[in-house]
Amino acid sequence: MSQSPETAAPSGAVARFLNGIERVGNKLPDPAIIFLSAMLLIWFLSWIFSSTTFDAIDPRTGEAIVVHNLLSGDSLASFLANMVKTFTGFAPLGVVLVAMLGVGVAEHSGYINTGLKLMLKRTPQALLTPSIILIAIVSHTATDAGYVLVIPLAGVIFYAMGRHPLAGIAAAFAGVSGGFSANFIPSGIDPLLQSFTQSAAHIIDPEIAINPLNNWFFTSASSLFIILLGWYITDKIIEPRLKNTEIDGDTNSLPSFDEVNAKEKRAFLAASGVMLSGIALLVYAASGEDSALRSPNGSLTEFTAPLMQSIVPLIFLLFWVPGAVYGFLVGTFKSSKDMIDAMSKSMGSMAYYIVMAFFCALFISAFSQSNLGALLAIEGAEVLKALALPSSVTVVGIIFLTAFVNLFVGSSSAKWALLGPIFVPMLMQLGLSPDLTQAAYRVGDSSSNIITPLMPYFPLVVVYCQKYVKNTGIGTLIALMIPYSIAFLIGWSIFLLAYWGLSIPLGLQSSYIYPAG
Repeated sequence: MSQSPETAAPSGAVARFLNGIERVGNKLPDPAIIFLSAMLLIWFLSWIFSSTTFDAIDPRTGEAIVVHNLLSGDSLASFLANMVKTFTGFAPLGVVLVAMLGVGVAEHSGYINTGLKLMLKRTPQALLTPSIILIAIVSHTATDAGYVLVIPLAGVIFYAMGRHPLAGIAAAFAGVSGGFSANFIPSGIDPLLQSFTQSAAHIIDPEIAINPLNNWFFTSASSLFIILLGWYITDKIIEPRLKNTEIDGDTNSLPSFDEVNAKEKRAFLAASGVMLSGIALLVYAASGEDSALRSPNGSLTEFTAPLMQSIVPLIFLLFWVPGAVYGFLVGTFKSSKDMIDAMSKSMGSMAYYIVMAFFCALFISAFSQSNLGALLAIEGAEVLKALALPSSVTVVGIIFLTAFVNLFVGSSSAKWALLGPIFVPMLMQLGLSPDLTQAAYRVGDSSSNIITPLMPYFPLVVVYCQKYVKNTGIGTLIALMIPYSIAFLIGWSIFLLAYWGLSIPLGLQSSYIYPAG
């Protein structure tokens, strides 16, 4: 596709680097096949190293670590006998599916769409950019809603207010994808990542319990940081750069910013009222000292507290109840079957994830059973100790390495399933907590989302841009988003270090050191 000079893809060394990333990334197999290949590699390595004696001491037993041969007859028989249990017992699987059942009702009823439209429509022009980034960040709670609703609507609103629509699209894309790990509202991604983190931590400490909201305070504070930084980049760098980029799309065919009618407003207010009433009831139920939602010692925030163990079901109810109320009031749901169909559609969109989770569960299980994960963590920690690098340098290294891997493996959960069993135990051996390691991963994972064509929604954002500027290509969008990506990667890393330096809690039941003091 030819491109105008103003929107041409970056040239020179930058272009060669990005083109190389794209070529290499396109040759990688599907993440499910990567997990399958990794499992087979673990089997082979377990056979090779099972006859080797290691001096490394297993902290779980106090004895020299032993690698278990997964290709032995007993191991293979156990693998086949427990395959179904390994898959169905895979913690992230239930977390995602239960949360998505509720989100599906809220999304397909129109409740989420109406709420986002109302927020965007009533935004003062002076605060348009930060408001769009804020709404884009909040949209993470509805999984794909930000990509299919907030990003295109941001372009419409910027165009309607006389600003360049590509700047609106860039700001929303930066919030939805670049700020993926920033959010004020807990969502399904929190317990999803926590479940991977806990599984990885069990390689070293089988008794450790990670709170599902172990990064909540940090992600909330990060929201403010990303909004302010994204606001500056959009208004001071991106929009001035787009000043001479002509809007040559067919304005008659541009998406319309539909009004929310009176019936939809009433239904939205009623559904939101029900949701707020439910939250108030939950707060009341938890406030009593003898509440059943508290742990045996009276705490609400410990992992053993029923409230904390109910985070995923609460996310389900938070979306399912108002979604159902809205759907029946506005008429998108005529019967209970329509509501069930909405839940079925949400499950249909999870088919690929279920397949990936199958192979991921087998890989995680093999990695743990072989003891290779523990060996790698212990030996890796010894190397890092020998290097005597400051802890802050190690954490920043995790961030940048994650950002690089993200250029090739787009799925957040897929990457953490691969990297978590290595990073978490290794840093635990250095005295750094799984909570801090997970926070570092989330920073790196978000920062490079917006510059990788391998991200599933990247081509869709290109299409949104082409409705305004016909010659927009992948290179154009990458060039548009690079300032956000670099600023987020560097600025957010510094923000995490400063947050750590001030000893501000990362989240509930979180710590910076292991074992927690």
